[in-house]
Amino acid sequence: MPTSPQVTMVASEQEQGLRYYLKREPLILAVLSALAVVSFLGVSGLTRIYRAQQQSLGNRWFTRGVADLKQRNFERAVNEFRTALLYSRDNYDYQLDLAEGLIGLKRTNEAAAYLVNLWERQPENGLVNLELARIAVQRGETEHALRYYHNGIYAIWPGDQEVQRREARLELIEYLLSINAKTQAQAELIALAENLADDPSQHVRVADLFLQAQDYEHALAEYRQSLKLDRHNPVALAGAGRAAFALGRYDLAQHYLETAEAANPNDAQSAALLNSTELVLKMDPFRRQISVAQRHRMVIKAFAAAGERLKSCSAAGNSRGSAPSATSLQSLADTWEKMKPEITEQGLRRNPDLVEAAMTLVFDTERQTNVACGAPTGVDMALLLISKLHEGN
Repeated sequence: MPTSPQVTMVASEQEQGLRYYLKREPLILAVLSALAVVSFLGVSGLTRIYRAQQQSLGNRWFTRGVADLKQRNFERAVNEFRTALLYSRDNYDYQLDLAEGLIGLKRTNEAAAYLVNLWERQPENGLVNLELARIAVQRGETEHALRYYHNGIYAIWPGDQEVQRREARLELIEYLLSINAKTQAQAELIALAENLADDPSQHVRVADLFLQAQDYEHALAEYRQSLKLDRHNPVALAGAGRAAFALGRYDLAQHYLETAEAANPNDAQSAALLNSTELVLKMDPFRRQISVAQRHRMVIKAFAAAGERLKSCSAAGNSRGSAPSATSLQSLADTWEKMKPEITEQGLRRNPDLVEAAMTLVFDTERQTNVACGAPTGVDMALLLISKLHEGN
């Protein structure tokens, strides 16, 4: 069937339109793609601007909070950190400082909730571990406190890590001393002492803690190390004197205490300790390099002092009606009265064994009167110290 001219014309126009469209398609696609890219960039740009504004606002409130936290305006700081978190909910620093502010307000439970969450995100954070340790201390949770303190000591710290770790260990040591865990405190102190800088004040601080932990050898060593760096330091001199005194090294204690008193005449503690040290050295008949005559005079004086102490203690014991003490003291008094006529210079020269017998009685007297009547003073305290010095000999 022949095609009509109109149909042929329509087909031709359609074919031409299709060719035109096919020729223009790449351009249309390019334009559409360009519009899509521009739109995407526009949205991304707006998003970045929005986020930048949010971050700027968050930082602004955070900065205010940090300033108030430093000024100990905890209420304001907490409100400012909470506002900052509205703009950045998961910001680690914002949450950490908020926890610090809550601790300042004594809202420990709220602070702990934030800190535990932060610890789970960064268990190696030093400050988070330290704050959790402090909260555990407040709650009396010793095991948790020790764990977090140790984490803090070996954690990551901003700035000077060694200083931060040293301070964390010092805080742990002070906590251990506060709960009377002296053995653990000594171990931590030994570890700390191995890494001290050449700073006399650091050595004095550690020495003072050794002294509190009753580790007198290490205390003396640290005081001496401090004095190598600053030989006129009155605090180190006094500390060395106390440590040497506690060790029964009275000659050395006398040297340090005399120097400490000269460096600081207002040091009443060192002056009192020096007086006791001099009495010990003056009253000890078993010291080397003293003459026989000196030894005899010391024994006579010690024997007389013990007799006076026995009389006053017996009188006090009788007034309190302490039967066991009274019986024990009476036995000592009987022995003292029996021995008294022989404790003379002539008697001691005639019988040298009396020196040891007399001093054994003196030491027994000072020990028992110390229990029955309390700590002695002056000469009696010196004699008690001498008895400890020669205990077991």
